[in-house]
Amino acid sequence: MEPMDTNKKNRELISSLMDDAVPDGDLELAMAALGNPEGEDAWAAYHRIGDILRAQATPELSPGFAARLAARLADEPLAPRRSAAASQAADAPVIEAGPR
Repeated sequence: MEPMDTNKKNRELISSLMDDAVPDGDLELAMAALGNPEGEDAWAAYHRIGDILRAQATPELSPGFAARLAARLADEPLAPRRSAAASQAADAPVIEAGPR
């Protein structure tokens, strides 16, 4: 069997293991497939996929929400902008002189 075919077979075994559908004769192979980085990655990816498929839809926002938010943001006061030189000076490390 070529490596690509082996990887595909391992992913199928891992998927079956997650679904509790591994044939008894393949259980040892499925567990062995988890013992390498590719198997661990597949296990994690399949769990993320399952989590997404089981996730509940988010509620829709009320009508006009985006317009109300934009209006409130437009009313927010803006902080004064610093010049480039002031920004660089403010970001420079402070070096304190010790006792002389």
